[in-house]
Amino acid sequence: MIKAGKLLSSINSPEDLRKYPKEKLLEICDELRTFIIDNVSVYGGHFGASLGVAELTIALHYVFNTPDDKLVWDVGHQAYGHKILTGRRDVFHTNRLYRGISGFPRICESPYDAFGVGHSSTSISAVLGMAVASKLSGNHSRQHIAVIGDGALTAGMAFEAMNHAGITDTNILIVLNDNCMAIDPNVGALKDYLVDITTSRTYNKLRDDIWHMLGKLKKFAPAAQQIASKIEAGLKATLLKHSNLFESLQIRYFGPVDGHDLLHLVSVLSDIKNIPGPKLLHVLTTKGKGYSLAEKDQTLWHAPGVFDKKTGIIIKKKTEGPQPPKYQDVFGHTILELAQQNDKIMGITPAMPSGSSLNIMMKAMPERAIDVGIAEQHAVTFSAGLATQGYIPFCNIYSTFMQRAYDQVIHDVCIQNLHVIFCLDRAGLAGADGATHHGAYDLAYMRCIPNLVVAAPMNEEELRNMMYSATLHSGPYSIRYPRGQGVMPEWRTPFSKIEPGTARLIKDGEHVAILTIGHIGNYAIAACNTLEKENIHPAHFDMRFVKPLDEKLLHSIFKQFKHIVTVEDGCLMGGFGSAILEFMCDHGYTAKVVRLGIPDKVVEHGEQMELHIECGYDPQAIAEAVKKLYLSKKVIVKV
Repeated sequence: MIKAGKLLSSINSPEDLRKYPKEKLLEICDELRTFIIDNVSVYGGHFGASLGVAELTIALHYVFNTPDDKLVWDVGHQAYGHKILTGRRDVFHTNRLYRGISGFPRICESPYDAFGVGHSSTSISAVLGMAVASKLSGNHSRQHIAVIGDGALTAGMAFEAMNHAGITDTNILIVLNDNCMAIDPNVGALKDYLVDITTSRTYNKLRDDIWHMLGKLKKFAPAAQQIASKIEAGLKATLLKHSNLFESLQIRYFGPVDGHDLLHLVSVLSDIKNIPGPKLLHVLTTKGKGYSLAEKDQTLWHAPGVFDKKTGIIIKKKTEGPQPPKYQDVFGHTILELAQQNDKIMGITPAMPSGSSLNIMMKAMPERAIDVGIAEQHAVTFSAGLATQGYIPFCNIYSTFMQRAYDQVIHDVCIQNLHVIFCLDRAGLAGADGATHHGAYDLAYMRCIPNLVVAAPMNEEELRNMMYSATLHSGPYSIRYPRGQGVMPEWRTPFSKIEPGTARLIKDGEHVAILTIGHIGNYAIAACNTLEKENIHPAHFDMRFVKPLDEKLLHSIFKQFKHIVTVEDGCLMGGFGSAILEFMCDHGYTAKVVRLGIPDKVVEHGEQMELHIECGYDPQAIAEAVKKLYLSKKVIVKV
């Protein structure tokens, strides 16, 4: 466990922090930043975002009476300092590790985590709900603070919440953490607008001078207060209302202020909390502040993994021989290859160009690979619009984020039978990001939609061929693949068409048939190799498609086998195994079917294999399921 500095080691709650005079806060901030660097360099995790808000974190907990005052961090990448100051310093080394603390705020983890987060742009809605609840309960003194980045502010949900907040008389403060970054640099008109606000010194000085004058007037007699109110109304109608987006929504705007001037932040927040109604404080920060390499390459240092804090060298795991690529890199190289052959192919991503590897195409064809910002709903319907004009959009969205655009998939793509290709990255149990980021549900929620092909490749070659085949299809097509490496160091094979609903035999066998979907089929191969040593010979089929199923092959399987094991890296309820059971019932077959996959529970964070073992579909669990079926028929042949 890494030791904290002298002052930080004495702080077990924000109440302890508030005992210190303001002059000590700068030293505490230095110790907090050092503690984050020391821990993340050794144990890994998100890095730049928390460094960028070290001063803001301390100022918020120093000024506001948390946890009674409600503080919500949007997304939560930046909440490491918050966790350390709220009683989790001594367990911080377990951050994102199996059975350790979460990398994101969670209600069940601490009373200081007012709301569980992980997906962007939820904070303002959540805080507004809390503020209205406080008002209805007669608590008019409680403060409600949402810290949201300029990247997260691009999502429609944030605008919906601000639109509502402006007509409420609630104690809500939106802290806009403006660093021009999400994971990748921000895009869009809002980014340019925030730059304009930041650089308009004349406007900001005039506004600040007038607000200062109005604040003084309101302290005097009723007549002066009436004059102040009239001036304020006229100011909004003439200057602010036409110059400031937030004021137009009836949210009082303050800033921009230097997010790294800790003492000034404390002063500003102390003043603002006494002003009633919805407010927004615009804070300028630098992602990665305090670690020069992270400041210079903010995308790389968003979550760099383990590194040498002195040299900045990122430590890679030692491997021998040629290694298979990550699935997302196969996607990135393959879409570029396809786009070079077909000028109608487009690439679309909602703010994840580096995470999805669409940045490979962006570099080569910037006009045909588009980052639409954190706006999954828009990404899907924008793709649908492209498809109506004869283009073939590959809409690449992480499985967990596709949940946010489900209506658009149904209403705007599938009902209209448009040729949009969805590539769902990070499908299955995604690992250390935990419950908010697992792609557990896409097989179930995609296969129930008419017109949609639902596919999953078992390796890199299959991913390439499915992407190619999807371009030849005439309607919507979904391809899901997991986070991390595949299994084929040599994967650049010529394209081959795969017809929807065609499975393949991996290994012939007897008595038990293993049916798998996607990359998890490689676990079945490992299980079969183990079972061969015990003279147990199950058959293995890679189904490739959840919709349409290969019904011809399934008829053959159910006629030959009375014991079947299905394996999927997705939820058991409504997923691939359910589809197999439906086929069996619909066609009058009887068989003993054992389904392996994600059970009906929230799965927490950890390494992927740790979680697969917990959920019971690792190679050993598959082998054990097959052995039990063999034992039930007493067909094991002992060597």
